[in-house]
Amino acid sequence: MNEIEKKFLIKNLPENLKDYPKVRIEQGYLNTVATPTLRIRKYNQEYILCYKFRQKTKMQVASVAKEIELPLTEKAYKHLKTKIDGKMIEKDRYLIPLQNGLTAELDVFDGFLKGLQNVEVEFESEEQASKFIPPDWFGKDVSLDSRYKNARLCTISDVAEILKKQ
Repeated sequence: MNEIEKKFLIKNLPENLKDYPKVRIEQGYLNTVATPTLRIRKYNQEYILCYKFRQKTKMQVASVAKEIELPLTEKAYKHLKTKIDGKMIEKDRYLIPLQNGLTAELDVFDGFLKGLQNVEVEFESEEQASKFIPPDWFGKDVSLDSRYKNARLCTISDVAEILKKQ
């Protein structure tokens, strides 16, 4: 499946954040230096292995990747967790409805990335992504900025590295 998404920093958190559905995510990367990216993720109580291969496109308005997800057992997840590159990423993801049937996936990071917040929106096409007008609470578009890719974030030593560049 192709994943077409835009990622933004946050100007202000939306009001009544507690009223939106929230999932707890823990994820690590088994390959951070080359493509494809291999990620393990605990999504509430589901365990997933993801193969992600970034794709270049003509429009270059969003991050586009071929993504294949496979279920893992808890035992397999815990075994692979001992083999990750960098650190485990921990975050709460809030699912916030937007206009036109879109959903904002607002990530509020914990652990070594505490203080970082960003939001992603997935689209059906690059054309749809190019026409997207973000809500006022969205900040700078960092869709094509590799510093904000989770596979990169897991390798930084201090969140101040990324926060001072915003």
